[in-house]
Amino acid sequence: MTNWNPLGSVPPYPADRYAGLADRIGGILGTSADVVLLQGEAIVALEAVAASVAAPGRTALVLVTSPYGETVAGWLEAHGARVRTLRTDGIQHIAAEALEAELHSEPAEVVYVTHGEAATGIVNPLKELSAVARAHGALVIVDAVASVGGHPLAVDDWGIDIAVVGAQKSLAGPSSLSAVSVSPRAWDALESASASRASAPASVLSLLDLKHDWLDAGRGVLPGMPDPLSFWAFDAAVDAVLAEGVDAVIQRHARASSLARSAVRALVSAIDGAEPAPATDAAASTLVTLAPVPGGVDESRLLAATARLDGTLSSAHGAAAGRFVRINHTGARANAAAVATSVLAYGIALRSLGVPADLNAAAEALAC
Repeated sequence: MTNWNPLGSVPPYPADRYAGLADRIGGILGTSADVVLLQGEAIVALEAVAASVAAPGRTALVLVTSPYGETVAGWLEAHGARVRTLRTDGIQHIAAEALEAELHSEPAEVVYVTHGEAATGIVNPLKELSAVARAHGALVIVDAVASVGGHPLAVDDWGIDIAVVGAQKSLAGPSSLSAVSVSPRAWDALESASASRASAPASVLSLLDLKHDWLDAGRGVLPGMPDPLSFWAFDAAVDAVLAEGVDAVIQRHARASSLARSAVRALVSAIDGAEPAPATDAAASTLVTLAPVPGGVDESRLLAATARLDGTLSSAHGAAAGRFVRINHTGARANAAAVATSVLAYGIALRSLGVPADLNAAAEALAC
């Protein structure tokens, strides 16, 4: 009897391609630092960073603008770091001035920030935040999982020590792989953290193990059992981004975001107090647009009504939960046709629930 091969004709991903893939990802990030590849959705890479950088007594400041910041703060604390958080009220980014005041009041060895938030629809001013953190001597760690390809990102120029990326958002790739860029200063910090817990066993969450077993070994065969289908898919996504041009991909996301926000504004203009969030375009992520759930409307009923026309709208999280729904224009959906479908589905759903959404105004905004 012939053995069944679930991967069919998918060929192995050659060991000599891993290094090239890492270097191309580094090019997208704007870094010449080391890039390591991790199997698993990007949340695994985020935990790996927390587990690797935390050390008993090491101080960390986590900028919290979504539930992901809360999660990372918990991981850092669980691995021994002394953690505090900096937050904003409502659906807003964290200003560089707020970080400056916080670090002036109490220094931190590590500053952790999420760049673009797919969960809450905001973008943090990463260049400015990183400059403040570095001026205070902090190691700068960035969750760029959603933002890479959707917002400008210059890891080396902005002084970012560790950046975590995934392919499943703006890069329109698979969710099963992630990558982490690590500066020389960050490797030193990870080595000192490891020395402080010398009895810890080798772990799949250890970036140092990847350094020793892959980078230092010549970047040949990855440890473990790499999934060829995931690597071919990541490889193809990176090639597609580079072929289109990183700046062009970023601009495509910016245009989709601008179109969605203007169309939603036009659509809800006759509804008291309704507008997309955050209030200013400069604070808005290009990945999703937060469209309001008007007073008296049940979010679950609204989403159910939109699903009949467009199943991509979803609940917002954090401070936006229950008050907004997310219109997704990330990756392959960062185009005018996808935005128009989602905005009109949202508007038709509002009308079906008795809300005076202005479909004509929305259509005019989408035609611009």
